[in-house]
Amino acid sequence: MNEFVEVIASQAQRYGSREALRYQTYEDQPQWTSLSWTEFADQIDMASLSLCRYGIDREGKIAIFTQNCPEVLVAHFGAFYNRAVPVPIYATSSPEEAIHIINDSGASIVFVGDQQQYDIVRQIKGQCPALGMIVTIDPRVNHDKDDDTSLTWKEFLHQGKTASDADKEQVNQRKEDSTANDLMYLIYTSGTTGAAKGVMLTHSNFSAAMLGHAMRITVDDKIDMSMSFLPFSHIFELGWTMFCLIHGVRIAINRDPKDIQKAVKEINPTCMCSVPRFWEKVYTAIHDNFADAKPVMKMLLKRAIKVGKKRNLKYVRRGVKVPTMLEKQYQYFNNKVFCKIRKAVGISDRNFFPTAGAMLSDNITEFLHAIGINIVIGYGLSETNATVTFYPSPGWKLGTVGTPLPGVKVKIGAKHEILVKGPTVMKGYYNKPEETTKAIDADGWFHTGDCGDMTQDGHLVLTERLKDLYKTSNGKYVAPQVLETRLAQDKFIEQVAVIGDGRKFISALVVPNFENLKEYAEKNNLNLSSNEELANSKEIHDMIEKHIAEYQKDLAAFERIKHFIILPRPFSMEKGELTNTLKIKRAVINKRYAKLIDAIYTREYKMH
Repeated sequence: MNEFVEVIASQAQRYGSREALRYQTYEDQPQWTSLSWTEFADQIDMASLSLCRYGIDREGKIAIFTQNCPEVLVAHFGAFYNRAVPVPIYATSSPEEAIHIINDSGASIVFVGDQQQYDIVRQIKGQCPALGMIVTIDPRVNHDKDDDTSLTWKEFLHQGKTASDADKEQVNQRKEDSTANDLMYLIYTSGTTGAAKGVMLTHSNFSAAMLGHAMRITVDDKIDMSMSFLPFSHIFELGWTMFCLIHGVRIAINRDPKDIQKAVKEINPTCMCSVPRFWEKVYTAIHDNFADAKPVMKMLLKRAIKVGKKRNLKYVRRGVKVPTMLEKQYQYFNNKVFCKIRKAVGISDRNFFPTAGAMLSDNITEFLHAIGINIVIGYGLSETNATVTFYPSPGWKLGTVGTPLPGVKVKIGAKHEILVKGPTVMKGYYNKPEETTKAIDADGWFHTGDCGDMTQDGHLVLTERLKDLYKTSNGKYVAPQVLETRLAQDKFIEQVAVIGDGRKFISALVVPNFENLKEYAEKNNLNLSSNEELANSKEIHDMIEKHIAEYQKDLAAFERIKHFIILPRPFSMEKGELTNTLKIKRAVINKRYAKLIDAIYTREYKMH
């Protein structure tokens, strides 16, 4: 029996009625409620028997198309008991994406969350030959009148309660027969280019990841509370959640990503994995709150940050004893300033906060550490079962993404490509042997497609996606993400797509933060109300141009944005411009905005 088949039952014996999961009820005004370890284990038993009764066999696939909720984890472990394989689908996926994943994986059952996901699956069911049954999780979902193949979650679990002795014996046998080589997950990459590929991750991949993290991370099952913010279809969140479950850490499950700032304040998590955009917004909000403060408060914050940086970056970061006087100064500012800031964010009690998926600027990282928020930057991919590297503690270095996870090897290949080898690397791409051979060479090195360098003391510096590196017509290489990460700090800029491949200079498409722009327009007596008016305003363009110039003043001339256009609407997943992990699909944006981009370079575009 492998580790993940027995872990929840083992934790139920250890913790019993103690809280395992905290989640929001299915109501228009949801309330937080809890699921104990015993209740969690019981529901998994029922789900495993129900799956068995509906014909799921070894390596059978179950698709899970929903927002985060406890039922996702119950279904996952129910599948493990049957040696079956969960196939997560992002809750925001389009019908076309859902069809591709369901058909490529051969999923015979799909669990859906809300009405929209149910309607999509009902719409595409005829195009998915293997799909037999739909299970709806949210009790508010209305089934179609002619739908005779769908069950509610309650009805699904009831099948397990009425299982025969033969069903129970079969599930028990499957649990006993499970091995570390069993396929554990089929994770479909969000794919910035082309159709998503199914990443095959085994139980041994996850076990190796859990061991490596346990050698570097300390958690306390009595104190720690993790907030599940990223979707469970994201390998980063999925891997972190498994780590928490194995170590008895409580998990609060946030269902709607849009409510995360409210949820964090309600839960006060001690740890939470997230993408940099969350912290960029936190940073902007903190500075906005102090923008109109009295001069004495601004001076106090400035002094506090200086002390916080000195203590936490010069001494704590290196594991060196903090001088007594500096420690006293820090504790004073911690009580007077930092505690209040952290409380306003919602993380009064803190352990550490892993972040990955894109770059976070050094400026924001320094600031957060200064005020006592332990941001742990890392790097990984679905194909490497998330973590490749992350900040060691002590000894992390600004400007890097940390050192390799124990057991994982990293080296830099041709064109500065990052190569990874170790027990966490995927088995391969599902149904795609040729793609697997291209990705994993004969010596077992996985070619990430990302560029970077290793410092002399083994820290990885991440630069850019290999395919994203731009070569201007002047022969200069530019990394667009560096610019995009810098500009994301600005309160008036929400999204940026840097343009320049094969062009004579760098330009950009800028999506502003319209809420902040409207406040700016009002304060400056600009009669602008609609997004279109704001995007086409000379005053707004000039203001943003000054902000952009400030962020890139230390860059070489060829690396700087020379011209930009403000767009009246954001890039979106629904329009295919962003991946489900909010990364820009450059090919889509370049094609969709081709005329606008060409106009920048032919000087045909005019603001006024």
